[in-house]
Amino acid sequence: MNAMIDQIRSIPALIEEIVPRYAENIQNAVTADWISDVNQIFLTGCGDSYHVALGSELAFRQLAGVSTTPLTSMQFARYTADQLNRPEDCLVVGTSVSGEVSRTAEALRYARIAGAKTLAFTAAPASPVAQAAEIVVDSSQPAFDVPAGLIVPGIRSFTANQIAALLLALQIGKIRGRLTPDQYQKRKAELFALGAAADRCISRNLEKIETLAGDWLDERDSIFCGSGPNFGSALFSAAKMIEATGEMSAGQDLEEWAHLQYFSKHATTPTFILSAADRDKTRAKEIITAAIAIGRRVAVIAPEDAAPGNQAGTVHLSISAGFSEMFTPILMVIPGALYAAWRAEKLGEPYFRDFSGGRSREGGGGISRIRTSESPTDFFTAHKEF
Repeated sequence: MNAMIDQIRSIPALIEEIVPRYAENIQNAVTADWISDVNQIFLTGCGDSYHVALGSELAFRQLAGVSTTPLTSMQFARYTADQLNRPEDCLVVGTSVSGEVSRTAEALRYARIAGAKTLAFTAAPASPVAQAAEIVVDSSQPAFDVPAGLIVPGIRSFTANQIAALLLALQIGKIRGRLTPDQYQKRKAELFALGAAADRCISRNLEKIETLAGDWLDERDSIFCGSGPNFGSALFSAAKMIEATGEMSAGQDLEEWAHLQYFSKHATTPTFILSAADRDKTRAKEIITAAIAIGRRVAVIAPEDAAPGNQAGTVHLSISAGFSEMFTPILMVIPGALYAAWRAEKLGEPYFRDFSGGRSREGGGGISRIRTSESPTDFFTAHKEF
């Protein structure tokens, strides 16, 4: 039994269940009177929720037609909230499934103090994150059983939150006249179709990635590279590697890989290139060529009929073609998560190091204080430098 793979297998049904429900929740919560004058959006969260913010930026810009900035909760709360220009025209969206993440609650609270509109995606309507936001959208998921006492790296929560963010972009686009009602329905149908596409992605890659994990078992570190919305996918994939295996893994922008990791010494480092074969296609092809030339083990995650490079020495892990680049993060993270799951099983490594070595499950991380971190009550008055 592999609990992480079981969770990944549940993604197709999850997508098909939540798209209509989340769309209705968002339509009920986000009205024209409330959103029509917004001209700046900040997307914020911690960990996987920050990866959702990165993966959603392009959709907000394209569908909603609003300037959008993804930031970690720390970056927004402590370094942006008190510096907003015309905060009354800003919308701050905070994401936290548990609703207990201290820094995300702080980001929303500080945004409200500054005078910005605030919205929270959470499955916990009475939580600190929900209480900090002006509007709360229910992003709860159907129950999914895991073995008692086991905490599994989150794939379902990321998928749910990414879907919620994309549907919010659609709703704002419809309200602002960026999308006609027919265009809105067509895009929503495209999101729903990601369920069947996710099922195909899992079926095509499950055994192939198990073999790959065995072939590359002698390696330790890994890197995932992507651009645009799939820079977030690269960071998320690396995060699953760390959570599942405990090994160092990194997410990197395609261009930045050429400036940095191109010079790293270990020749055969597994290098995953995530490409939607759209805006990123030409650069991804060049990066693949460069990675092969210096001896990297290369896997390319890309649409089945439009891979940016099919050079000898690469492994192609395919996702379904025909989806807008802004929606591809839903599919693009599946191969990396499968690789992390298979690798952890082959190494016999417990997820999250079984919270040993000074770590603790208490309070969502124990000594790390993810959910119990101190939040200054006088932040704005203490930082009035101008």
